Amino acid sequence: MWHGLSDLFIAKANRELRLADEEALRRRLGDDFRRVFASYDVPDVPLPEGALSRTIFGVDRAGYEYGQPLSHPLAGAALDDVHAYAWPDPACVNVSGIREQAAAWHGEYAILGGDWSPFWHDAIDLLGMENLYMQMYDAPELVDALMTHMVDFYAASSRRVFEEAGDLIDIFFIGNDLGSQTGPLLGPELFERFVLPHITRLVDLGHEYGLKVQMHCCGGFEPLIPGLIDIGLDALHAVQCSCHGMDLATLKTAYGTKMVFNGGIDSHHVLIEGTPRSVRESTRDVLAIMMPGGGFVAGASHDWVLEETPVANMVAMADAVREFGAYA
Repeated sequence: MWHGLSDLFIAKANRELRLADEEALRRRLGDDFRRVFASYDVPDVPLPEGALSRTIFGVDRAGYEYGQPLSHPLAGAALDDVHAYAWPDPACVNVSGIREQAAAWHGEYAILGGDWSPFWHDAIDLLGMENLYMQMYDAPELVDALMTHMVDFYAASSRRVFEEAGDLIDIFFIGNDLGSQTGPLLGPELFERFVLPHITRLVDLGHEYGLKVQMHCCGGFEPLIPGLIDIGLDALHAVQCSCHGMDLATLKTAYGTKMVFNGGIDSHHVLIEGTPRSVRESTRDVLAIMMPGGGFVAGASHDWVLEETPVANMVAMADAVREFGAYA
């Protein structure tokens, strides 16, 4: 099992279950993974009014949880403006303590590490989503430059992590949401032209250090999966089964021998709206589909279990995986 838990959910669950901390909660839920993080040492510049956070590429955001961008700094940019933008220096990536974090769990859990590298999200933040699509046709060299600058930073960031503690890390974990409720956010042609080469760079980087590479991707993006298999991606998370094209049985049949699927237990409806009994039965159904032949990690169909998810339902899911998840 792997559990991505929001801070608000962790706080609520610890209150309800009377647990001391996040580690105690992960042990109660049977989480087989632990994740180590580097940090960014950047100047402490005050945020403008209304902003709650700033990305490493200088985009101010506000709103629920991670929020939405307040502006798109490169919306009107020409190619020279992209090259001249104040791209961060990878020297800001602080890996102090990361080896100690990984060593504390090494051998007991699978360790996730490396920079999340959400360059697709960052491109949307910097250009604006509609403008990004238009520029793919009108100024493809600008989009290429934008993606290259961002992934240059993320690759250097992860390399710093792996040089520090790669021998204690098992999985390079990256994330880019390429799907919506109704299908991919871009078709295979644009995906393979503008996005896949940069995911390839990250996959190759992880493999260079002997790591498996897992990518988080929300939504219905099944038409893009063959391209991800072709570049050697080892695992996909979190298999959002409520979205178009993400039927679990179909995915298992088509791709289950070619990559690991991590997730698949519906956090959109079942975990939030169900009861412990219905969650238990749904979890059993998912296991019956996804377990045969191996290549499956059980968990919620999102990387960020929200605060509104009933704690009892998460416990029911975890207990059901323990009950029904053993191979004969």
